[in-house]
Amino acid sequence: MKVCVLAEVAHHRILPVTYELLTRALALASPGEVGALVVSGGVPEEEYEKLGAAGADEIIAYEAPWLERFRPEPYTAALQAMVAEFKPEIVLGGATSTGRTWLPYAAMKMHTGLTADCTELGIEDGSGLLLQTRPAIGGNIMATIKTPHHRPQMATIRPRSTRPATPQAGRRGRLHRREALSAWQQSGMTELSFTPIDETQELSSAERVVVVGRGIKKPENLGMVRELAQLLGAAVGATREVVDRGWLPYSCQIGLSGRTITPELYVGVGVSGAIQHLAGMQTSKRIVAINTDSEAQIFSLADVGIVGDLLEVVPALNARLRTGGAL
Repeated sequence: MKVCVLAEVAHHRILPVTYELLTRALALASPGEVGALVVSGGVPEEEYEKLGAAGADEIIAYEAPWLERFRPEPYTAALQAMVAEFKPEIVLGGATSTGRTWLPYAAMKMHTGLTADCTELGIEDGSGLLLQTRPAIGGNIMATIKTPHHRPQMATIRPRSTRPATPQAGRRGRLHRREALSAWQQSGMTELSFTPIDETQELSSAERVVVVGRGIKKPENLGMVRELAQLLGAAVGATREVVDRGWLPYSCQIGLSGRTITPELYVGVGVSGAIQHLAGMQTSKRIVAINTDSEAQIFSLADVGIVGDLLEVVPALNARLRTGGAL
């Protein structure tokens, strides 16, 4: 196996980011050299068939009830076991909340390198090394990184940065079921409670996102923003300052220390445009910004900039949308 992708599973279904990773893997490897690792509480057989049809030649599955929810230690133990058996040259994961936790921990345990949040991948002529390209210095340059001396070469890929692989009729993968060892459950962490993320707030796959910045001034003003998001069919996101103040949960945070998004439409409400936030949203297709400060950095990226008081602009937008008008 040359390339192995790390499948992500929720509600017993393999998530779309897995198929985006398969697209990347197929571009790097020859037929017969692509694998997928599935660590889960269990998925239906047709999910494995779909993975094979989309290009996974080898599918390695570890299933156990205690693997239903992600934890870095048992998931990494499964990854280490897969690497020892199948010896992939390259391991790819999504730059999701799961991938950003799993891959750094695994890279440390396996004493190898990791390039996070890649936008492009390639194979270097001659050496065959993985070329891992990602934004650096707040997105002002693109850095290409190699891992010449350690294996596997590991990278996380920005969600929605490529099209998902399409299942093809007649294509099949070989399923390898492996035992999830009970010893893998040992952990230095104790789970005290679990609160699932509201799927309406799943930013990574949202086509439209309305983002709240500190210009909202107080949490009582979030109602009009949520209405705007509902009218647009959008998820709600936030800058780090809004999350730090406890106005919205961390699952909403966008930026270097939060999520990276690439929606078709980004609407920034009271967002100034700090570098760490811009790094998480600058690849949005269309950007609309609302801010009272005409010099706000967000306007340097905006396709449409509205200089005005959001307490006046947002209700006006909501009223227009309620009557069927366009944004």
